Amino acid sequence: MTLRILLASVLFARLSLSEENRLDLLVTVNKSVVIETTATVKRLSTANGEVAEAVAVSGREVVVNGKLPGETSIILWDAEGKRTIYDVRVLQSQSKLDAIRKEIAEELPGQPISLSVEDGNATLRGSANNALSAERAVAIAGLVGKVTNLLRVASPPPEPQILLRVRFANVDRSVTSQLAVNLLSTGATNTIGNISTGQAGAPVIQPSSPANFSISDALNIFLYRKDLNLGAVIQALEAKQLVQILAEPNLMTMSGKTASFLAGGEFPFPTLQGGGGGVGQVTVQFREFGIRVQFLPTVTARGTIRLVVTPEVSSLDVANGLTVQGFTVPGLDVRRVQTEVELVNGQSFVIAGLMDNRLTETINRIPGLASIPLLGKLFQSRSINRSNSELLVLVTPEIIDPTAQGLEPPKLAFPKDFLKLPPMKIPPAPEEKK
Repeated sequence: MTLRILLASVLFARLSLSEENRLDLLVTVNKSVVIETTATVKRLSTANGEVAEAVAVSGREVVVNGKLPGETSIILWDAEGKRTIYDVRVLQSQSKLDAIRKEIAEELPGQPISLSVEDGNATLRGSANNALSAERAVAIAGLVGKVTNLLRVASPPPEPQILLRVRFANVDRSVTSQLAVNLLSTGATNTIGNISTGQAGAPVIQPSSPANFSISDALNIFLYRKDLNLGAVIQALEAKQLVQILAEPNLMTMSGKTASFLAGGEFPFPTLQGGGGGVGQVTVQFREFGIRVQFLPTVTARGTIRLVVTPEVSSLDVANGLTVQGFTVPGLDVRRVQTEVELVNGQSFVIAGLMDNRLTETINRIPGLASIPLLGKLFQSRSINRSNSELLVLVTPEIIDPTAQGLEPPKLAFPKDFLKLPPMKIPPAPEEKK
C-alpha cells in the first residue's frame, strides 16, 4: 500500500512539472513589460506587489510594472489549468544610477568611490579622504535605497599646534608731594604741648622734662627758640617712583583648545558661610593676581588663525582693602582686555593705550586756626599724589610643528654651568696595607 502511494506521488509530480513553464523576466523601476501568451489567461498572482505588479489588459496580454528594485514571481493560469511562472527581477534605473555616480564624482573630486546596486541595496566601495567625505557619499547614495558603507577612510592629519608669543609692558609713574607744619611748646605761656594736622609725625615731648623731645622722622626742617620755648617742624617731601613690569610668556596649545598663563600669586580672603544655629563660619580662600593671559585659537579653513585673547594685569591695592573679623582683605587693581581677531600665521597685533592717570590731593586743617589770615597756612597740611600708568600688550600667534622624531633637541645657552659634570671614570679603591 505504501509503495502504491509513493508511485502515485511521483506520477503527480511529473504531471505537475509538465503542466508548468518557468521563465525569467527583467524589468526596470518605473518601466513596464508586456507578456504575450498563446493561451487565454484565466488567473494571475504576484508574490510581492511592492516590487512589481501584474495587470491583465486582455485575454492574452499581461503588463508587468516595475516598482522597487528586488525580486518576485508572477504565476499565470490558462483555461486548461496549465501554469507559467515568471521569475521577475526589477532593476534600478540606469539613468538614475549614472546621475548619482556623477553627483558623487562632482561633490567629492579626486576620491575613488564606486557605487553598485544589487537587489535594491547600494554598496559604496573605495576610499575617502576623511570621515566628512564618507558621510556625504553615504547621504548621496541613500537616494537609491539602503546603503552598505565599505569605504576606507584615510587617517586624519594631526591637529595644528599654535604658539602664542605675548609681551606685556606695564609702566607706572608716580609723583608725591607733601607739605606739613607741626608747632610745639615746651613752656611758652606756661603751656606744654604741640599742634599738628596729623599728616606728619608730631614731636613727642617728655612730661618729666619738657625740654627733651623726640622727632620720629628725620627728613624734616626743625626750628627751635629756646628763649621763647617754641619750636616748629616743617615736613616738605617730594617722591618720584618708576615701576616697569615686563613679561614674555610663550603658550602653546592645539586648535580649538584653551590655554592660559599666570605670573603672579594668590592672596587669601575670608568667605562667610552659613553654619549651625544661624552662626556664620568664616573660611579662607585664595584668589589669583598678577599678569595673566588666556586665549582660544582656531585654525580656519583659509589657513588663518582666529584668536580670542584675554590679557589681564592685576595688583594688590591695600589702600582700598577692608577688614572683616580681624582679616585684612586687600583690593585688586585690575586692567583686563578681551578681543577677537583673525591673523595670518606670524602676524602681530598690539593692544595699547590702556592708560590710568590719577591725581589725588589731600588737605588736613586745624579748625579755627587754619582760618586765620596769613598765619592759617601754618595750621594746614597738603599732600598731592600723581600717578600715570600705561599697559602695552603685543601678541603674535604662529602655527608650528614639533621636532621630528630622532632629532636632537635644541640646546640652551647658559652663562655658567649649574653643576660640574661627574667624573668620567670611577677612581679605583685604595689598596689595603698588609
